[in-house]
Amino acid sequence: MTEKSRGLTRRQLLKSGATTLAVGAAATAKAATVVGVPEWVPFDHNGPMHYDTPGWQFFSAAEATAVEAIVARLIPADDLSVSGKDAGCAVFIDRQLAGEYGTFSRLYMQGPFEKGTPMQGDQSEFVPRDRYRLGLAGLEAYCQKQFQKSFAALTPEEQDKVLTGLEKGDIALDGIDAKLFFQQVLGNTMEGFFADPVYGGNRDMVSWKMIGFPGARYDYRPYIAQHNQKLNLVPLSISGSIAWTKKG
Repeated sequence: MTEKSRGLTRRQLLKSGATTLAVGAAATAKAATVVGVPEWVPFDHNGPMHYDTPGWQFFSAAEATAVEAIVARLIPADDLSVSGKDAGCAVFIDRQLAGEYGTFSRLYMQGPFEKGTPMQGDQSEFVPRDRYRLGLAGLEAYCQKQFQKSFAALTPEEQDKVLTGLEKGDIALDGIDAKLFFQQVLGNTMEGFFADPVYGGNRDMVSWKMIGFPGARYDYRPYIAQHNQKLNLVPLSISGSIAWTKKG
């Protein structure tokens, strides 16, 4: 082929490709207006919604009251820690349901749906948002029928009796299996109690201080050789904040 051969040379092709990319980038670099709280993407610079974010993001006021009452009984206050409510477990659940977890958007959720074996685990067609909406509505209807009160208005003993009935499947809820609903709330409550505080629960790292977990520290090398020693490290969140302990 001669210098006048038709077609692109390698240099021309690279130059043309670079120009195309530059034009494409310029065309897509448009300003955007964000309304409300932007959804957090893992490893993105936008942090997740935590308990400082005002208001409930998913729950209605009535639903939030019920969930706070539930988590307060699942993790009652004692000499070791505050209750699940005061630890922010309901806030953690609310923020999770408002995000991708609430819709199972990263999971395959197409039918058919069949009851799974114990080894297969949960095979329900309901995503977490559905489970809470249906479960809380069913719980409200049950408590009104049995006690003429909402769950949050029951005595602690009555609340424990209802939760035990849900756990064992002795109580039937409209629209959703009672055991499925209970397991969903229990699992999320435990997650909220022990997760990093940046996600809304474990306020002031109360659970980490209780079990002696030092948190998300960058470097543990100075402590590797200190076997069977109590280190008394102040817990550290992935947000960079530390747990303050009141004196006196």
